[in-house]
Amino acid sequence: HLKVLPYPNTDTVLVVVQDPAPLMTVLHVHTRRQRGDIPVRIQPSVSGLSARTPRLAVFPSTPNTDALCNVHVEMGPVTLYIFWQNSLVQTVEGITDAYPILLPGFTALPERSLVRVYAVNEYGHANDLLIPLEKGRVVKDVQKLKRTDKHTAVIYQVFIDRFYNGNPDNDYKIQSPHVHPKVDYYGGDLEGVIQKMEEGFFNQLGVNTIWLSPLTQNPYDAWGQIFNPDTQFSGYHGYWPLYITQVDKRFGDDRVLTNLLDKAHGNDMLVILDHVANHMHQESPTLKQHPDWVTDSITPDGRRNFELWDEFRLTTWFDKHIPKFDFSRPDVCDALSDSAMYWLRHFPIDGFRHDATKHIDDLFWRTLTGKVVKEFPGRSVLQLGETYGSPELIASYVKNGMLDGQFDFNLYHSFVENTVRKDGSFKHVWETLHTSLTYYGYHNLMCNISGNHDKPRYISLAGGALSLGEDDKQAGWDRNIGVGRPVSYDYLALLHAFNMTLPGIPCIYNGDEVGIPGANDPDNRRMMVFEGYSPLEEKLKERVKRLVWLRNNHMALLYGDLFPLFVEQDVLAYVRTYMDQSVLVCLNKGNALFDLRSLELPFGMNVVDFTPYMGEVMVEPVGFSVLVKE
Repeated sequence: HLKVLPYPNTDTVLVVVQDPAPLMTVLHVHTRRQRGDIPVRIQPSVSGLSARTPRLAVFPSTPNTDALCNVHVEMGPVTLYIFWQNSLVQTVEGITDAYPILLPGFTALPERSLVRVYAVNEYGHANDLLIPLEKGRVVKDVQKLKRTDKHTAVIYQVFIDRFYNGNPDNDYKIQSPHVHPKVDYYGGDLEGVIQKMEEGFFNQLGVNTIWLSPLTQNPYDAWGQIFNPDTQFSGYHGYWPLYITQVDKRFGDDRVLTNLLDKAHGNDMLVILDHVANHMHQESPTLKQHPDWVTDSITPDGRRNFELWDEFRLTTWFDKHIPKFDFSRPDVCDALSDSAMYWLRHFPIDGFRHDATKHIDDLFWRTLTGKVVKEFPGRSVLQLGETYGSPELIASYVKNGMLDGQFDFNLYHSFVENTVRKDGSFKHVWETLHTSLTYYGYHNLMCNISGNHDKPRYISLAGGALSLGEDDKQAGWDRNIGVGRPVSYDYLALLHAFNMTLPGIPCIYNGDEVGIPGANDPDNRRMMVFEGYSPLEEKLKERVKRLVWLRNNHMALLYGDLFPLFVEQDVLAYVRTYMDQSVLVCLNKGNALFDLRSLELPFGMNVVDFTPYMGEVMVEPVGFSVLVKE
């Protein structure tokens, strides 16, 4: 049923599945230097959980036994597959209730290792388990985790030019009548990020990872053109690199970046860079030296190959002044992956957010990640991609040898549409979430966003200041977009509560913690505000801080599995559980109270054993409750 083929020019294999194939097969792969086991899981359907689909949860071991922990099963019997560090250590059939995990003694040698457990029966796959170990013992306390444990990340997106001006001496505006002030430089820089770090801004919010927008050198003149209004654009956003291995002088220099990284690491924080490999500015010396490195700007049928995002996704240009590299060529992949490696070699950065991921061939990602693993085998490098598309397309980049995760735009869009539209339903949100868990795993590193620099601010949509159906870019030019109805702050709090309690990595776009409004680009890139908040903004920020604190301090939100409890149009409730620690979450977008005591919980849990952390057992309309069980 399966055929395993070498994948050209890479240290990986291609698995070809032929129908009919079993739901679970483990491939034993040997190379000259190592061996590993690959679970091949065939998903029968992602339309929803069958009433008979098995469920797994990890609980403490029975006293006076040598087991590390117990795997509890509901809807068995199942076949369990237990992996340690990508090696299959045990396969057990016919498990109906609980099974103790015991591992060989050598598993206590590494400082950190991981156990993964899969289960399957005739009705489908169970949720998978991820259990971190420290020297062979189960990690039960967040104090045992390190910032290099990728599942602990809480990201804050900093749009450098619009964050804070820490050094007016490096300010440079184009100040041309052909450039609207909204798309000129505002003065934010790396020293501004450092200053806010020193003031405790990030620590007080609780985030532990800073994503910096592109900081490479962009042009000093204006490019691009729109006609309503009539304006060209500066490169304030950083996505038009002239020099891909040089800090933009308007943002700082190598010394300032090193200082920022040192201060971040001193505060136990990570910093990831927004890396742009897909294209460079036409005036770049690289393109002048290698004009043949780019794709054709004309399609085979004679059209201009601009913004054909899906039809010609691997060759299309974003604009005529930023030619797209041809990543089907190994020499281009080698050169451009070296540009990312430059930052790893010269600075202690902790990873990348990769721009335009789906427009870059697989060969580039395998080339880059191969270099990272070989050159920095003991270094934790978080790699997150940006892809708009189907779960199949997004998942094709999320695997060993490529990327750790991507931004889950499909889940964000589903939440927005189903909370803004009057007829929206949390049933659709759950369907999207379940699809994500199925494709990316229950312990994925997908990024769950509050918004970003390419989207209208959610608070303006939720408050009615902006409509889902209108041209949200043009709206920002035509009128002043506010927050709309005051209830919009409660809706934004719902989104934060959702993101902070899901598997994956939550990400706050700067300003979303206080509800800065706006339409789409460039109106969603207003200067960050650090003081003078209204009572509603202050309340939202405090709620976000409490959610982030719980995320950072509860193992169930970092490694717990997620089980739906109630899914209806206006109410979504779920529980996450890990080693007898649990967090129960309920989102209520309706007009009536919802009683959590009506819920039935899995694995013998009961609502009365939970303590309210935010909200109460009776969940308020347009509100949420988070309950914890230690």
